[in-house]
Amino acid sequence: MTTFNPFVSYYDGELNVISMIFPALTYSDKNNEPAPYLASKWTTSSDGLTWTFDLRPNLKWSDGQPLTSSDIAWTYNLVMTNTVAATANGTLVANIASVAAPNANTFVIKTKSKQANLLYESLPVVPEHIWKSHVANLKAYTSKPSKGHPVVGYGPYVLTGFNTTYATLQANKNFVLGAPKYDTLISQYFSSTDAAVNALKTGQVLQNGSLTATQYNALKNTAGITTYRQAPSGWTGIEINPGAKTKSGKRIGTGNPILADPQVRKAIAYGIDKQTLVTKVLDGLGEAGAGYIPSGYPQWAWQPDAAQKISFDQAKADQILDQAGYPKGANGIRTDKKTGKPLEFRLGIHSDDSNDAAIATYLVPWMKAIGIQLKVQPMSFSQLNDNLAKGDWDILMDGWSTGPDPTYLLSIQTCGVLPNDNGQGGNTDAFFCDPTYDQLYAKQQTQFDQSARADTIRQMQNILYNADVDIMLYYKDQLSAVRTDKVTYMTGKANAQGVFPLQSLFYNWTHAAPVAAKSTQSSNTGLFIGIGIAIVVIVVGGATALILVRRRRTAADRE
Repeated sequence: MTTFNPFVSYYDGELNVISMIFPALTYSDKNNEPAPYLASKWTTSSDGLTWTFDLRPNLKWSDGQPLTSSDIAWTYNLVMTNTVAATANGTLVANIASVAAPNANTFVIKTKSKQANLLYESLPVVPEHIWKSHVANLKAYTSKPSKGHPVVGYGPYVLTGFNTTYATLQANKNFVLGAPKYDTLISQYFSSTDAAVNALKTGQVLQNGSLTATQYNALKNTAGITTYRQAPSGWTGIEINPGAKTKSGKRIGTGNPILADPQVRKAIAYGIDKQTLVTKVLDGLGEAGAGYIPSGYPQWAWQPDAAQKISFDQAKADQILDQAGYPKGANGIRTDKKTGKPLEFRLGIHSDDSNDAAIATYLVPWMKAIGIQLKVQPMSFSQLNDNLAKGDWDILMDGWSTGPDPTYLLSIQTCGVLPNDNGQGGNTDAFFCDPTYDQLYAKQQTQFDQSARADTIRQMQNILYNADVDIMLYYKDQLSAVRTDKVTYMTGKANAQGVFPLQSLFYNWTHAAPVAAKSTQSSNTGLFIGIGIAIVVIVVGGATALILVRRRRTAADRE
């Protein structure tokens, strides 16, 4: 941890604390749906472009100064007009035309076009009277507390202490969503995942939110500790290069043109045993992939019906390739009848990801069984993504996680994010481009009826599933453990497989209660949260309702 400046912070450890000390118009509730926070309610104009928020009355910052719509407008305007202030959250205001504070309890946003996900994208709000003097040197301002000088904010907790390994927060007894049950919350960071687990065992910390499968299984029968699985917020898959092109249709890169044939991609999909990957690579702690949105967000998730579902079937894969004109040779490898070239493809994997390497040991023989030769190419995270952007790849291992709103994740499959002819400006994930998908993407952005929007998003996932450019291998459960002999922490109920709904960190940290004082309103006991720095926390745990999306990275890129 180096800063608690919400304008420039990217890292989970910092953002987890920031979400506790700076408020927003809305927050993600225990169901990961937007809920009232500073705003008690809101309305939209008939054209859908103007949002009017009614703020809760008599709000005050932790130093006693009034918290009004002027603070919110000042924060939004700063992010909209200042490059440094837009560092972390600039994309959240890209579609906002203007903001206004017509009175102390009313805040108005006018958007350039309809924006159905606006409530998911509330900015962390800071007190103008504190921050306006730091604008000139905003990048360097860390917003750290000093002795006797806590960080001025408004949230369930106030940041009162900090060193390089832990942050100390004191409860806000007047918090509008209800006072926390703990007087003190300490978020502690460890130099190794094993150290964090040991701290949980000894009771030094009460909750650890990111375990490896080995640690999860080892803690299962530990007295006083409950391990739990959370529904996945991300996926691991392979991207198949369908023929990299720029926005104008110019071909780029060195991708094997055979993969532009949808029948080859379909055969590859039939040749993969996803359930075996879940069993062998994840120790069963996950589920086989299909739809593009992970099951942790059931409001958007989609699964193919039985007739459409592609299951492991190597005979079917052989049949598809035979009929498509790719006969097997004497060496068992197929060739393209038209060109005489063999079906040999590069498989790019992350060089420091053991799961990628494990998956490759299954993919290579599965593909060989259907006449496809894979050449595994381990690469660093940066090299793999450089190659992706240039189209210099055939098949790549990939992974993304998302927050409650899937807009960004869906956007990386649109034609609009293909690169320009000079190879610059693109943000595509797989060079997928389908006009019908793009039309649905634009449509879902304007659908304020969330049920209708979900239907559109499911149609988009159907298109992706049938294209076989992004093949979802599995969704990995988030593995956690908590000292249930000391604290009540989890929300929701586990399903038949023992998987809990995706937990909301903001909600859980605010509502956690000491076991011995369940019926009381507060406790002097401290809540200690342990996080192992090297453990994967893929999503950016943003301030309250930020977009939470990130491509899977290597260990060195985390924290």
